[in-house]
Amino acid sequence: MPDGRPSADELLSRIETEENRKHRGRLKIFLGYASGVGKSLQMLDEGRRRAERGEDVVVGAMQPQSSPEVQELLSKLEIIPMRQVGERTTMDLVAIEKRRPQVVLIDGLAYDNPPGAKNATRWQDIEELLAFGVSVITSVNLQYVAELQDEIALITGKRSTETVPRSFLERADEIVVADVPAAESLTRTGPATSGGTLSQEEHRLSRLREMTMLLAAGVVDLQLQSYLRSHGIEEMWGTHERILVCLTPRSNARQLLESGRRNADRFYGELLVTYVKQSKLSAEDQAALERNLAIAREVGAQLEVLEGSDSVEAIIRFAREKGITQIFIGHSMRAGWWNKLRGNPVERLIESAEGIDVRVFPQRPGQ
Repeated sequence: MPDGRPSADELLSRIETEENRKHRGRLKIFLGYASGVGKSLQMLDEGRRRAERGEDVVVGAMQPQSSPEVQELLSKLEIIPMRQVGERTTMDLVAIEKRRPQVVLIDGLAYDNPPGAKNATRWQDIEELLAFGVSVITSVNLQYVAELQDEIALITGKRSTETVPRSFLERADEIVVADVPAAESLTRTGPATSGGTLSQEEHRLSRLREMTMLLAAGVVDLQLQSYLRSHGIEEMWGTHERILVCLTPRSNARQLLESGRRNADRFYGELLVTYVKQSKLSAEDQAALERNLAIAREVGAQLEVLEGSDSVEAIIRFAREKGITQIFIGHSMRAGWWNKLRGNPVERLIESAEGIDVRVFPQRPGQ
């Protein structure tokens, strides 16, 4: 409204939102990026603390196998037995609703229910409990988010058949990342698989961890936007992050570009890609460059080919013109245009990029 007062429709929407919140249970999700990061343990420990404070807490579902630490926590909590449906077990939704606790702990958010169950999936069971007024604390790994399956498959080589939609996670009232260092996670999840070396496994875990952090941060952003709308506060920010990925024929382009895309999406920003034109490229390098540029188009980046005898100066000039806030580069580029520069090229770029964050990504040997 011109006078700053909300319209009747806006007021009605706020009232309806507040009424729904009063009667709906609250959803808290522990999100992990790999098995063994401790999300189930954290979930149960929170349930224990709540029970000790006087809240009515029950366990609705747990994974079939669990650690001694998990078993110890389970022994301190009331458990609603699972229900047998055919040859499989499923959460007993009817028993939980009849018991009507304040809080129910549900491990394994992404499970599908067996045929004959009331709902097809466990996350739909949780939706029903929330609408019933029961608060839910649950856990899930990033690998089970439906919309991320293509990206996860590129990293791990695996695709899950049981998934939960990202929109369900985005409706959470609270999301917590169950986080441990990559090296510690490796000791919990076991040795490298599929012939991968330790460094390859660390790299996979690092990428999964980054995706998990960005997903959780996106949920927090949505929570903030919902709060602002419900209180009639106008959002004043717009697109402000502009990420520039610098490619060469020898770049590990997919790693750089996928990380750039995730960060741009996280901040509702723009992703730009630049390549400084080189003369007399070998046929091998030209083919590698075309592959890298194809990946840039695949992730929807704005592509710009630059010219200049000093590539660092060309990149910095372009970054200033476009208002770039972050620059992504690989650091082991000892061939191609990097070795034509005066001094250490990475150091020169960082020194010249005053006011711009520079993220340096390790490249594979020989790049």
